[in-house]
Amino acid sequence: MNMVGISEDEFKTISGFVYDKFGIKLGEQKKTLIIERLQKILRTGGFGSFKQYFDYIISEPTGEAILTFIDKVSTHHTFFFRENDHFEYMSKQALPALLEKCRSRGSIVDIRIWCAGCSSGEEPYTVAMCVNEFIENNGLKSSDISILATDISVASIEKAVEGIYQAPSIAHVPPVFRQKYFSPTGDGNFSVKPGLKNMILFRRLNLMRDDYPFKGRFDIIFCRNVMIYFDSPTRASLITRFHRYTGDGGYLFIGHSESISRTTLIYRYIKPAVYQKA
Repeated sequence: MNMVGISEDEFKTISGFVYDKFGIKLGEQKKTLIIERLQKILRTGGFGSFKQYFDYIISEPTGEAILTFIDKVSTHHTFFFRENDHFEYMSKQALPALLEKCRSRGSIVDIRIWCAGCSSGEEPYTVAMCVNEFIENNGLKSSDISILATDISVASIEKAVEGIYQAPSIAHVPPVFRQKYFSPTGDGNFSVKPGLKNMILFRRLNLMRDDYPFKGRFDIIFCRNVMIYFDSPTRASLITRFHRYTGDGGYLFIGHSESISRTTLIYRYIKPAVYQKA
């Protein structure tokens, strides 16, 4: 079966739309990826060209076509305990410091964590495992620490909510955690246990919004290996928005392949890929 090709003008239109609406930079090297990932949609929908398909998604009134489109062109690659030093720092440094701050002020314990760009759920579930261990070791209630996880992809959010993962995906989960937080499904996969699922609120969110629908601010924000798809101006504006929603002394974790300029005054460098609100 012949593949539908994409012209320079079509690719320019589509990549411009993706950048303007979602902040994702699709360079020339992504052209083949776009062609391959959208072929099935073009064939199923009877579109003879990428222009026909693009005209359809921007005119389709429900917005579902655009959501399907961004699901296809955005990259989702993650696994449990990825860049594990972040979770160790959260458990041994950040959470104890935040707890001590609450107790020293005599206020109720209310620590809020946001996983921005959570993909298919491996990161927030890893956070939840570490948080639950911290809760149990410090005599806290489950309601003392809340976790929000967001992603632009509806398909990713649905997979995260389902919470079923193949064995290779949980290879880095410590055996004691695997037994405590997962149940074998009988077909070689593993399901996240309800207690861990209930610790996380999953929602769809486009990080390119000018503001976010949050009532309060977060003590810890994870946004790891998301900004690698953005150009410098987009990254800078996103960091500024994160700062707006970070509580005083709150922490920002980014991917090890990402960085924030050391000259910025809004976040203080702690260690590679870990920053604190100045």
